[in-house]
Amino acid sequence: MSNGTTPSRRSERLREVIEERIATGVYEPGAQLDETELATEFEVSRTPIREALMQLAFSGLIVMRPRRNAVVAEIGPHRLCEMFEVMAELEAMCGRLAARRMTDQDHQALLAAHKSCQEAAEKEDPDAYYRMNEQFHLALYMASHNSFLIDECKNLKRRLSAYRRLQLRVRDRMDTSYKEHSEIYMAITIGDGDLAEKLLRNHVIVQGERFADLIANM
Repeated sequence: MSNGTTPSRRSERLREVIEERIATGVYEPGAQLDETELATEFEVSRTPIREALMQLAFSGLIVMRPRRNAVVAEIGPHRLCEMFEVMAELEAMCGRLAARRMTDQDHQALLAAHKSCQEAAEKEDPDAYYRMNEQFHLALYMASHNSFLIDECKNLKRRLSAYRRLQLRVRDRMDTSYKEHSEIYMAITIGDGDLAEKLLRNHVIVQGERFADLIANM
């Protein structure tokens, strides 16, 4: 891993790589993550590795054990489905509130993120789309102007980030996601809170065939 990046960006990038390995099953539930081995593999010191693992522990993807290696947390399919159900309700609430409370500044942030998602989708770049998708949803949270709701959304989103990233690798999901964003953006822009709420709930929730696709990719 390049040493030309800043320490914070380096640990963030390491977190993303380890996070995706957990989501894709490279590091299976219960697997131990040794700081020294990871530092050697990525050709960095143990400090950014430790910072990345701490971020993952905060998001609930791994468990840090005193005087022992980090261990990949075990999140079963049923638990994962429950978490997505809660995430869907929280984001639906954000959509409803954003439709009523969005400022011009909020609108510009949401529009900019939406356009960036379009560019990533057109390039068929799931990693870039994932990052822009994060910005789109963050802009939605901020537009709700409810600080407690924003914090709860951010916390749960961190725990689900690896699995939301993985969803984008399901066939046609990226294009479908962008089309859903377009509908959500229009609903919020015209101030239709009920529609925005419904669209966001359906956009986030994982059920039926979509959940089966996600599990198959895991």
